[in-house]
Amino acid sequence: MDLGSVISKRIAFVFPGQGSQYVGMGKALYEKSAAARKVFQQADEILGFPLSTLCFHGPTEELGDTINAQPAILTVSLAYLEALRERWRSLNVNIVPSFVAGHSLGEFTALVAAGVLDFADALYLVRERGRLMKECGDLQPGGMAAVLGLDRETLEAICEEASEVGTVVLANDNCPGQSVISGENAALERAMELARQRGARKVVRLDISIASHSPLMERAAQQLAELVNKIPLREPQVPVVANISGRFMTTVDEIRKEIAAHVVRPVQWTHSVREMANDGTAAFLEIGPGQVLGGLIRRIRSDVEVMSAKDFGI
Repeated sequence: MDLGSVISKRIAFVFPGQGSQYVGMGKALYEKSAAARKVFQQADEILGFPLSTLCFHGPTEELGDTINAQPAILTVSLAYLEALRERWRSLNVNIVPSFVAGHSLGEFTALVAAGVLDFADALYLVRERGRLMKECGDLQPGGMAAVLGLDRETLEAICEEASEVGTVVLANDNCPGQSVISGENAALERAMELARQRGARKVVRLDISIASHSPLMERAAQQLAELVNKIPLREPQVPVVANISGRFMTTVDEIRKEIAAHVVRPVQWTHSVREMANDGTAAFLEIGPGQVLGGLIRRIRSDVEVMSAKDFGI
């Protein structure tokens, strides 16, 4: 890794969302980085239970429960960020992003990285976000499905047709040819059937019983709005790219609206990446468990450099 080359480029820090969790995540990081270890210890103390043990040893089903997965991914991602900063200090370099962005849940990590939220407040919010989403899922059961090989317009038309039997919408525009739909079970199954008929390369029901980023989360959105209004937010030190619009947020008012609404609105990841690249971002650093976002970014813009913490020896 040529640090001189990295420092000279406009770089964006991007953070993953739910689904990136796995048992064992962050364990090696905890063992070799004092800065990362401090993040895990803070999370355990703030939450009042050993989240670090759940990350390192599972069980898988408990870690995957949305009420645990959300604070776990936030914590591991921030542990990676602090380990990277520790590494850069040891090399006497300072890499400052031009933008930060997160995919769905990862947006909260981005807000901490941008100085908008304190870690403790972010942990509280994502824990509550997970609880509220789970409650919505219990009241209105649904799910999500990945669809590969169809363009956005075709998939939106499919969702509209399938809505005759219930609510189903485009939830994540991840990259060209890769999307996620979300909604009530009957409508979701109908949309999956239609997607196969219209030539989708692959249609896969995801292992999740919550219809995230759909109107089924309206109750959670209203309650999140109330919670967010009680938490102090600061102006971002660097622009944060919004999931809902794919555009830069630079004020507290914009961020409050975004945090509440994004559980019912689709994640515009394709637009977000293009917005950053069009504004001169030449490199994207994925920070957190897994490397899913890197693959999506390469499919959105093949002319940018994509890096992960591994490139810095983390």
